[in-house]
Amino acid sequence: MFVVYSIVIIPFIGAIHVSLTDEKRVGGIRRLSLIYTCMTYYISIMIWIEFDGSKVGIQIVSKFTGWDIFNIAFGVDGLSVFFVLLTALTIPIAVISGYYIEERNQKLYLSLIMIFSGFIILVFISLDLIIFYVSFEAVLVPLTLLVGIYGGRRRISAAYLLFLYTLFGSLPMLLSFLSIYTITKTTNIVVLSIMSKDYPNMIWLGIFIGLATAHAEANSAVSVVLAGLVLKLATYAHIRVLIQLITDQTEYFQGIVLVISMISVIYTAFICMRQTDFKQLVAYSLINHIGIVCLGIYSNTVTGVEGGIMLLISHGVVSPALFILVGGVIYDRYHNRTIRYYRGEFISLAGVFQTFPVITILASSSIVISALIDITRQEFHVLIPLLILMLALGVYPNIVLDYLHVSCSSLIY
Repeated sequence: MFVVYSIVIIPFIGAIHVSLTDEKRVGGIRRLSLIYTCMTYYISIMIWIEFDGSKVGIQIVSKFTGWDIFNIAFGVDGLSVFFVLLTALTIPIAVISGYYIEERNQKLYLSLIMIFSGFIILVFISLDLIIFYVSFEAVLVPLTLLVGIYGGRRRISAAYLLFLYTLFGSLPMLLSFLSIYTITKTTNIVVLSIMSKDYPNMIWLGIFIGLATAHAEANSAVSVVLAGLVLKLATYAHIRVLIQLITDQTEYFQGIVLVISMISVIYTAFICMRQTDFKQLVAYSLINHIGIVCLGIYSNTVTGVEGGIMLLISHGVVSPALFILVGGVIYDRYHNRTIRYYRGEFISLAGVFQTFPVITILASSSIVISALIDITRQEFHVLIPLLILMLALGVYPNIVLDYLHVSCSSLIY
């Protein structure tokens, strides 16, 4: 379908257009990048509307003909359609967030953001393991540059750690994919899901890389895409490649994965207790949440898998808002992220709560209401869509769960 091609091509066209624009026209560059990212979001809505949540399997499939080596195809199912939507929503927010945060070479910054979005959408819609891997690794290039150029004081070391850990950690995955092609003569995910029972001893290797250092050093706009999208890639790979294709091995190693996930949840909770920096606190809490997601998706129950994916989607809405508030709203005003410096009215209210809890609860609303006058137009524009989505998903989660149910039921082994 044309919409599937368009949602991948438009971000790259936008990046080229922005890179060819005169760097002195900062306002024009910003408007161009916002137009292209909003076009991508509009196309993602079209894909969602066209998608039929009552059907199992891949829909809106587009294939490249004439390729003898790989069966290159793109499409979405009940799982990937929401990750495409999440990506298309997060990128315009990251673009607006970077308007005033990054004055250093806006043209390069916005071009990298759009290139990043093109590759990450390609990961979510790819139905070929090799294209999946190439896109997975290609995401690392703009991401490393964004952290290394536009990060904090330790941005260079954070960028090196991010690049090296991710690159060398995923090389075994490439070897596994090449071995699979040697054995099965195909890398098409749909075909392999059918053939997997005939090859129960195929080796598949998955990876998960923590990004706490990159989160701490990246600016808030880059942290938005790190938390909202990059952390979803590894978990998506677990679902799309491991759980969907190799049920025998997944069942065999289920206990080990659950124990590791449980340890990571408890361990990162204690790490969070020791943090003194707001941004590092949020970054380590994200790893804690991913551990809970892994517990859900490896539970081999429809409720657990649905809950894990639902948490992953809601996590992609809440975590960008947290990084905007911590790295943007708070740090831009006070240039300090140390937790102990932010107490203010809460100490007085905590004392009143001991004797008059009802009055304290009502009075606490003033903390939120009085802060509204200080919010800028830019902060309003990037936070309101996320807040609306938080309320929508909290009040009516079935808007997602109805689509997920059929796809999640097919993952139970």
